[in-house]
Amino acid sequence: MSTRRLFLRRAAAITALNALPVGCFKPKHSGSDIRVGIVGHHGKGKYHIADLLKMSGVRIVAVCDVDTNEISKAKDTLSKAGFAVRTYKDYRKLCEDKEVDGIIIATPNHTHTLIALTAIEHGKHVYVEKPVCHNLTEGRTLAAAAAKRPKLIVTHGMQRRSDAGWVEAIAWAHEGHLGKITLSRGLNYKTRESIGLIKEPRKVPKSIDYNLWCGPRPMAPVMREQFHYDWHWFWDYGNGDIGNQGPHQLDVARWALHQMKMPLRSMSLGARWGYVDNGQTPNNQMALFSYADGPPLLFDNRGLPARDMNWKLEPAYKGIRMGNIIHCEGGYIAESKAFDNAGKTVKKFSMSDGAGHQKAWLEAIRQGRLISDNQSVEQGRLSASLAHLANISWRVGRKLKPAEIRERLQGDKPALATLEDFDANLRANKIDMSVDEAVVGPWLTLDPVTERFTGEFAEEANKLADEEYRKEFKLPVIV
Repeated sequence: MSTRRLFLRRAAAITALNALPVGCFKPKHSGSDIRVGIVGHHGKGKYHIADLLKMSGVRIVAVCDVDTNEISKAKDTLSKAGFAVRTYKDYRKLCEDKEVDGIIIATPNHTHTLIALTAIEHGKHVYVEKPVCHNLTEGRTLAAAAAKRPKLIVTHGMQRRSDAGWVEAIAWAHEGHLGKITLSRGLNYKTRESIGLIKEPRKVPKSIDYNLWCGPRPMAPVMREQFHYDWHWFWDYGNGDIGNQGPHQLDVARWALHQMKMPLRSMSLGARWGYVDNGQTPNNQMALFSYADGPPLLFDNRGLPARDMNWKLEPAYKGIRMGNIIHCEGGYIAESKAFDNAGKTVKKFSMSDGAGHQKAWLEAIRQGRLISDNQSVEQGRLSASLAHLANISWRVGRKLKPAEIRERLQGDKPALATLEDFDANLRANKIDMSVDEAVVGPWLTLDPVTERFTGEFAEEANKLADEEYRKEFKLPVIV
């Protein structure tokens, strides 16, 4: 099927879906509504509740959170909307609930796959937020489990996949209106201030079941002032900003390349610059990915302000702070606009906020099949895996002088140009890379079949592709 026909078919389906209330469709399960349980309320979960309450044909019947304060907040919200819900602290109990058809997972990253697999084990449809996995092996395991249970709709939280504007933009690029694609770039210029430096562990809030919160990871001392959210910057629980905001932009960047395989080679560089705190992940990070065929992918993360460590001044590239740029021979697409090489706008796309993504999951449940391959959890795990590849390279890297970095990137003009701008951003914040050196990871090579690392750094890198799981929280085996 041609790119244009494929776009028209997908765009028509997305437009029709977004225009109709969910209740217009007859569910295939017993009962008139799809019954949904929400796991995790503090962050994205409360927004899922707010969105679902606006839809017909769906009913929130259960809420789960390890924090009793969050359970109370969720109950209060739903009670005001006229809903009485069952509540759980333990995700396993919710997954056993026979009155739940599907589960939305909005917990910290390290429990995403664990809860998703448990839900699949109990016959639940799954919507799991990004990143769908905390490590490479989890992603493969989750995708394999979804393939073994094809009647279950297992999808990801990449909302742009349900945006007709992005479907159109990527199809338009592939039709060659700006010539061949030469590079797919993801940007995340979201400033992140210090989380603070503490010398003594903080007490876990009394309302939280810390055993359940840690799940598969060790019950380690809490070395952060803010219990919620700041776990993103610790390897046991989060994946840094490249694995937090990054998966959205990595996903679109990979989508633009139509790549459904892992890259053969990847590398990353960066550091945690500008302050000293308890965080472990880099705040400024570049990552490069090379595929067996087709153009490369570049991801550029900046957590520091535009200059002078002034957090009110946010950096941008070609007018974009968070988003994607598809570079072509004859111009580029930057989010909702396409430009020629002279900088003239030649095309505009109508982008939305991806509000139809939940509806797409619900409609797929009703029809008993994925509406589009864009919904496949395989898409989610491939994009999450790009973040993991970058982080693994960085974690096995070492500090290098700027000249040594340029030598490593020799011949790659876009990467070198990005490095110069990356360096300029640091210097604008009074940070000298020749003094405060970047950690630079090696180029890691991946076997395309086994998805295990090969070559000089394989042993060290493969250790980071997996993680240890506490006995009580082993990943379920789906047969």
